[in-house]
Amino acid sequence: MRSMVSYSKAAIGWWRQVLCSNCSLMFAHKIRVEYEDQGRRLPCPLKWLDSFSMRNFTNASVFDNTLPVDDGVMEIGTAVPIAELKAAMEDWFRRKSYLPKGSALIVAESPPRTDLSTA
Repeated sequence: MRSMVSYSKAAIGWWRQVLCSNCSLMFAHKIRVEYEDQGRRLPCPLKWLDSFSMRNFTNASVFDNTLPVDDGVMEIGTAVPIAELKAAMEDWFRRKSYLPKGSALIVAESPPRTDLSTA
């Protein structure tokens, strides 16, 4: 069972450095997680992403390979299906009343990393 402790950006950065050799393989995809509200596209706050990644909501272990990095940014494993991730995140954000009514969640893969040796 995952801890309900919320991690700071500094703590996440520290863990990324410690696990650097594994991160480049485990968290090989960087994605943008944004929502559209009243015609504006905004990054989902780190608090939302952390909430999704820390809970045992779907009982789908494939979502264990998600790492919130910053507002609107997550790193995910190669086995994480983006369409299913988007659907699960949108459901979770609506249950938590994070997404305003009428807002749409946008999850898209960022351009591939060219240098996997740096954190």
